[in-house]
Amino acid sequence: MVGYDSNVSHNFTTTDYQLAGASSGFFTRLLLQPLDVLKIRFQLQSEPISKASPFSKYHGIRQAVSCIYREEGLFGFWKGHNPAQALSVIYGVVQFGCFEHLTASLYPHVPSRFTSGPLKPIYHFGCGGIAGCAAALVAHPFDVLRTRFVSQGEPKIYRSIYHAVQSMYKEAGVRTFYRGLIPALVQVYPHTSFQFAFYTLFNKMWESYFMSHSNSKGTVQSLTCGSLAGIAAKTIVYPLDLAKKRLEVQGFEDARRHFGRVEAYKNLIDCLRTMYQKEGVLSFYKGLKPSILKAAFSTALTFTFYESALYLITEYRKV
Repeated sequence: MVGYDSNVSHNFTTTDYQLAGASSGFFTRLLLQPLDVLKIRFQLQSEPISKASPFSKYHGIRQAVSCIYREEGLFGFWKGHNPAQALSVIYGVVQFGCFEHLTASLYPHVPSRFTSGPLKPIYHFGCGGIAGCAAALVAHPFDVLRTRFVSQGEPKIYRSIYHAVQSMYKEAGVRTFYRGLIPALVQVYPHTSFQFAFYTLFNKMWESYFMSHSNSKGTVQSLTCGSLAGIAAKTIVYPLDLAKKRLEVQGFEDARRHFGRVEAYKNLIDCLRTMYQKEGVLSFYKGLKPSILKAAFSTALTFTFYESALYLITEYRKV
């Protein structure tokens, strides 16, 4: 049900797609916020993520989980959940709404080999990237809020979302809410493009193989193809995601000192250059393990919840 197809009966409105996207974002975020917290903590740590470094706060996933639970309690894994939830819902609404609109409106103008033939993943690559950028542009202020809430230690700098918005506005005006926007857009186009392209590709591979071997379809297919798409897409664009997170917390140094050394970056290029010079090439993949884990679950659940929501809408209208 992802993407327009003239061979399939479509009775969905734009509101249906947006509702399905919102529910997908909500339930995926609710389940996976702890992995996001781990990923962001690893990304923002300047010191090596290794036991060999005496100055590193986090050494690995198991140690980080234990440390966060000991210092911040169970709810520490859901820090920043409210702005993150708003981010996910808004992102889901715009991304899927825009993607479905693009695939449908461009369908008559694109050669059939791209819309339903072997090159369909390329078609979804282009539409997915545009949809992702639109969603990122609209939802970015919530991403900055989410990152700041997750990254602060104890005692907390921000007492509530209202206090955070107020403090951030005083910091540098509206511009504060768009810190890291350039790397976000640079990252989100290929990331979303690859997500939709790989999801389409893996679905085609699944169907070509299992059609003659079994009738296994539905949720298992969506989860499997979604997880593989998430892993592939995240691995390709991960360094840009990490740089975006580092830039989003610029001007937020006081809350970061509890976690270790604080670096200042002028822009995306300076961030990548400084990381390479001071932390080495492997620093571009800090937090990759929890990020890959999250990407696999997140993409799988996002597409599965999305298609399940559309299925429920279809069933509801039959009643």
